[in-house]
Amino acid sequence: MNRMLIGRKVGMTTIFAEDGRAIPVTVVRVDPNIIIRKKSAGSVDGYNAIVLATDPAVRQEKDGQVRYRGLNRADVGIFEKAGVAPQRVVREMRVRNAEELEKYEEGQELTVELFRAGDVIDVAGLAKGRGFAGVMKRHNFAGMKASHGVHEGHRGGGSVGTSATPGRTFRGFKMAGQLGNHRTTIQNLKVVRILPEDNAILIKGSVPGSFNGLVEITNAIKKAH
Repeated sequence: MNRMLIGRKVGMTTIFAEDGRAIPVTVVRVDPNIIIRKKSAGSVDGYNAIVLATDPAVRQEKDGQVRYRGLNRADVGIFEKAGVAPQRVVREMRVRNAEELEKYEEGQELTVELFRAGDVIDVAGLAKGRGFAGVMKRHNFAGMKASHGVHEGHRGGGSVGTSATPGRTFRGFKMAGQLGNHRTTIQNLKVVRILPEDNAILIKGSVPGSFNGLVEITNAIKKAH
């Protein structure tokens, strides 16, 4: 069964296992995810999926009109049709077949109890932006020797030329450039503990993103563990 939750990264801490081992974990706060729409292969959508929403939108009143920050009328109409208060964050999860789709209902809330301790998951999020970075930081180049004879090339990337044949730099060559600020998925992480009373899930290791950044928790595709 496909499973997915939208959460926010709170930070990292350390917990201790029963045998005394120290386990570094990332704490992800998962407020209730509400199903606002179902898509089916037999409809105009052409595939099976559910649409999840979380993080209530800010309500604003002006000149007798009610608006929600960051949402237009079409967005608000989707929530009104589902009978759900407008939310800021919306994500979609594919569902394998119609039988699995029937297990979900519009307006249903999904919580951290959707996962259990020991589950293997994938976590996706927006990596921290590092700006324009050199080859040592971006690609882990070793750099050149800091000894006699090296002329202002200690952190350089070295030669990128290919002589007369083919006489050009190949596409995808490792060079300096933008680092971070892109969607990143870390696979095969392990759920260490579920805290339903705190709407939190503890995941072994680090996950992409900065403090309070959005992350998507799904079933592991490869299940290396």
